Amino acid sequence: MLNRFLLLFSLAATLVASGFAQSASPREQQGNNPAAQSSQPSAEVPGNPASDDLGPHQPLQPETRQGFWGRVNPFARKKYVQNQLSPIRNRVNELDELTAKNSTMLKDVDARATEGIRQASAKANEADQHALDAGNRAQQANMTAQQASTRLQTVEKVVDNLDQYQAANQLELRFRPGQVALSKRDKDALDQVAAELKSQKGFIVEIQAFSPGRGEAAVQSSQKMADSVVRYLVLNHDIPVYRIYELGMGNARVQSTDEATPKTTHVNASRVEVTVLKNGVDQLAQAE
Repeated sequence: MLNRFLLLFSLAATLVASGFAQSASPREQQGNNPAAQSSQPSAEVPGNPASDDLGPHQPLQPETRQGFWGRVNPFARKKYVQNQLSPIRNRVNELDELTAKNSTMLKDVDARATEGIRQASAKANEADQHALDAGNRAQQANMTAQQASTRLQTVEKVVDNLDQYQAANQLELRFRPGQVALSKRDKDALDQVAAELKSQKGFIVEIQAFSPGRGEAAVQSSQKMADSVVRYLVLNHDIPVYRIYELGMGNARVQSTDEATPKTTHVNASRVEVTVLKNGVDQLAQAE
């Protein structure tokens, strides 16, 4: 019985000593242990530049206090464990917050960079479109200038040859002796010539009438035949009078149509020569 009592007393003394060792303050342990005081890190010293640069995120200091059981207390309470883990948990939460903040900043930078690239691409496309439009306008202006130059050359050529008429069509109407009225065949021939002049410009109709005989009688007879042709063209085909030039030639000498033996002879039959003369005004209208 005495031995059991002594054993229980020894165990109780041991537990009391262990509790007293754990409840001792760090200041007392540091005072008793000069080596522990000298081993404190420089980060805790106020005014240290390394600690000031870190701001509120100071590094965690390792636990240097050792109790009776060393760094691991087999009889540690739950509150003691929570107190030891709380700084670590706080730092983990801070790390998560920093990670989330950095992720948000990276997304924001990426979004701004993407928007900048999109705007730059849009500006480049717009510049390309402006350049293409400018090229098209320049090409169109060049074509317009070429057309204007071609038209100017045509106009200059027409103006230079405005009074130069060339024979485009020629018709000869035969009359019987003493006849001054137009026959059915003559009217059909004049209808064909007038139909070709409906849509043309820059033309004149030259009418020369010839009649055999002598003196004033031949001239009057030829003038009457020419008047018949003019009257028909004006009344039936609306040919302007200012485009018609007539002349009664009477028994005037005319150039022979025989190229082998050209000569001038008097006419031996009544006839009217209708010649259509044209200048370059019609060519100008076609160029337009």
